[in-house]
Amino acid sequence: MFNIFPVKAFSDNYIWTMVQGKTAVVVDPGDASPVIEFLENNELCLEAIIITHHHFDHSGGIEELTSKYNCPAYGPAGGHINGITKPLTDNEPFEVMGTTFEALATPGHTNDQLAYYSNDAGDPILFCGDTLFAGGCGRLFEGTPLQMQTSLNRFSSLPTNTKVYCGHEYTESNLVFALAVEPANKDILQRLEEVKILRNENKVTLPSLIELELKTNPFMRTNIESVKSSAEKYTGEILKSNSDVLGAIRSWKDNF
Repeated sequence: MFNIFPVKAFSDNYIWTMVQGKTAVVVDPGDASPVIEFLENNELCLEAIIITHHHFDHSGGIEELTSKYNCPAYGPAGGHINGITKPLTDNEPFEVMGTTFEALATPGHTNDQLAYYSNDAGDPILFCGDTLFAGGCGRLFEGTPLQMQTSLNRFSSLPTNTKVYCGHEYTESNLVFALAVEPANKDILQRLEEVKILRNENKVTLPSLIELELKTNPFMRTNIESVKSSAEKYTGEILKSNSDVLGAIRSWKDNF
């Protein structure tokens, strides 16, 4: 069994690092430097790299790391991400550190976005990149509200005790917005108070849990009447589908 550590990069990225014995696997190394520092400080060898999508803050360190450590890099197929040596597609399994992960196509933020799920190492875990955030979801840079809704539905169907490892520390700002959408949601208020304490101490607010997201994340709650009602108030329109609600609150969040 491995432990998972957050290696910080840029202003708010987390490079999730699985460590077992003297080996490590990193997820979304946008910058090689903090990864190399972490590995050297802990006398670790890099076994593999896992990439969720093409954005440079998640993929920029691949080639330097693969060159230095001669390790494989798993990630979205298509040939568009320099350094990927093990291209993956939807529902494709692969193994690192003796643990089987499954690639899940979860477009919305980008068209190539993959998430990685495993129920093979104790509690189920999900590396979701920039599709799902604690209390929020990724901006729709390339995808549509329907695609994002479909992707989040995949996550909603996972075991509720799944640990969720997101790509950024956005939790506090996301929950401030979530409370604007559902001001009467006591779960959001309680979570926001807890997160503020953690951030005041510069502590990481992740991982989350699917159970917690279903209670406090408006993008995972587009089927809830209070979320729909707030979205319709924002747009001034009747919203006919969950994806319409998601599109409305994503637009709201973009301008919040």
